[in-house]
Amino acid sequence: MAAGHGERPAAAARTVRAAGCVLWRRAPGTGSLEICLVHRPKYDDWSHPKGKLKRAEEPLAAALREVEEETGHRCAPGPRLSDSHYVADGRPKVVHYWAAEETGGRFVPNAEVDRVCWMSPEAARARLTRSRDRLLVDEFLALPRHA
Repeated sequence: MAAGHGERPAAAARTVRAAGCVLWRRAPGTGSLEICLVHRPKYDDWSHPKGKLKRAEEPLAAALREVEEETGHRCAPGPRLSDSHYVADGRPKVVHYWAAEETGGRFVPNAEVDRVCWMSPEAARARLTRSRDRLLVDEFLALPRHA
């Protein structure tokens, strides 16, 4: 059945909401700054850990949940970063981001994420697949303090 005048089909243009983090830590031994990236085999890409919000879930709670699900690491949220807006599978998508310091955990490969990589911000910026994710690294590095 077609939508009436001024109506949209239910799925059309409804924004997909997601959340994630620029996950960081001080490297064991050297204390140098490292950022965690995830590799998603489905897309063969490198990105920051992120995922869709569950029904009635707050964005920050989703970001922390997704970090732990994708990386095996818990984290302490820090400053809010810019949202990313783009179209995915024909629908608008917004991803809310935070900087978050790693507080413990261990990665176990899974169907969604097969690898994680801790690397310098410069190396992470070069490895990221999408330019919008590189902008988040730049924004993170511009924060007055990382600890």
